[in-house]
Amino acid sequence: MKPKKVSVLLNTGIAALVLLLTLIQGVDAQNPFKAPLYWSVYENHILQSDNSSNYITEADLSANIDWVEENLLPYGYDMIAIDGWGDVSQFNENGYRTSHSVHWQNDFAWWAQELQGRGMNLGMYDNPLWVNMSAVNAGHKIAGTDIPLENIINRNEQSLWFTWVQVDREGAEEYVRGNIRHWASMGIRFLNADFLSWFEDGYDKNLGVVGPQNRPHEHYVTAMRWMKEEADANNMLFKAVMPHLKNEAEVELQYSHMIRINEDVGSGGWYRFSQDDRSNRRPWWSQWANPFDGYTYWSYLTGRNGLILCGDFIRLNTFESVEEKKSVISLHLMAGGPLGVSDQYNTIGNDLWLYQNEEMLALNADGFVGKPLTNDPTDAASQIWTGLMSDGDTIVALFNRESSPRTRTIDFSQHLGIEGQATVRDLWQHSYIGTMDSYSVVVPPRGVVVLSHRRSRLQ
Repeated sequence: MKPKKVSVLLNTGIAALVLLLTLIQGVDAQNPFKAPLYWSVYENHILQSDNSSNYITEADLSANIDWVEENLLPYGYDMIAIDGWGDVSQFNENGYRTSHSVHWQNDFAWWAQELQGRGMNLGMYDNPLWVNMSAVNAGHKIAGTDIPLENIINRNEQSLWFTWVQVDREGAEEYVRGNIRHWASMGIRFLNADFLSWFEDGYDKNLGVVGPQNRPHEHYVTAMRWMKEEADANNMLFKAVMPHLKNEAEVELQYSHMIRINEDVGSGGWYRFSQDDRSNRRPWWSQWANPFDGYTYWSYLTGRNGLILCGDFIRLNTFESVEEKKSVISLHLMAGGPLGVSDQYNTIGNDLWLYQNEEMLALNADGFVGKPLTNDPTDAASQIWTGLMSDGDTIVALFNRESSPRTRTIDFSQHLGIEGQATVRDLWQHSYIGTMDSYSVVVPPRGVVVLSHRRSRLQ
């Protein structure tokens, strides 16, 4: 037991130190955002061939928006998020992207306005550190200046796929901040900034060297600061994607609202959610392969109004059982993470009800953030999560990551600090279990039981 306690105390100490340094440097430690409920185009892309012709048609986008508006918007899912793919052939006079695809009739501004008129918002995928070489070659200039885009790039820099801003060049700050203002001018309030690890040190676990490995660390810190400050100024949630999270995420904790903590959902299913390279921590992106490990370990950095962890998109149609699907929804919500639906109107099957559980969604609406009993993914106690609602109710999730039944037990006094009895309700069964001071249950394979505990009024 001692190693587990030492590990938790050490991690807590590191988080406290980073938070203290953040406050000393004058940065507001309060996150103004809660985790979003939204729909992402991701699955539409991942089911296509991964090449330059991969884009979502406006017909597919429109059909999915109609489906979200009818079935998910009433439950709080109010954003439609663009992801990667498409093309960058359309850009404005400052080099900023204006549309997803050359095949689209309408641009991002049109779709943003369309969604706003229907009670939703557009979420954007982009990295303000990318520079469009077609815009550079066309002689375009940085917004609000007479500085050509040419001035902020290095044509001799060897980088795969992307041309990166050189943050020490004149005009770099104006360009990066201008990118965020570009999206904000459309009413966009969510930015997914991808491939940050490639900029930081030019290394990818699969591809090896993908860019400069001697980029000064302060360049990464400066770039992150610019993006976070401008996002704050424009009421935009800034999500850091593919961050190495070095030194216990010291930079990202200070300069982002939300961070990705696992590999892409990809083909989905239980393997990607819980078993992929299970319990193995790596020193680079992604330190934890699956969201269960990622949420568990990094939970020590989170709390109400704090850093948001993101376990990537959800494809319920790729899971084999209802128990698995309930576990997926439950973990994201227990960890205070977003629900990024990527199932589509024509792939969702009979799973829609799982996204519509109002008793579970109440956690998100409340700003709830839970934690496991330990953040060590190798310890079975990490499969028991607890947390407090703002009204004082205690939420407990008893998970079972294994492929056979497991008994999970919660002692209200020992684990929850509840002396005496509490009234217990099952949030998936929508029924009261009774009044008690402890609870034990056999959780089915890959399943979960989520309980709400309210102190008995007789106490």
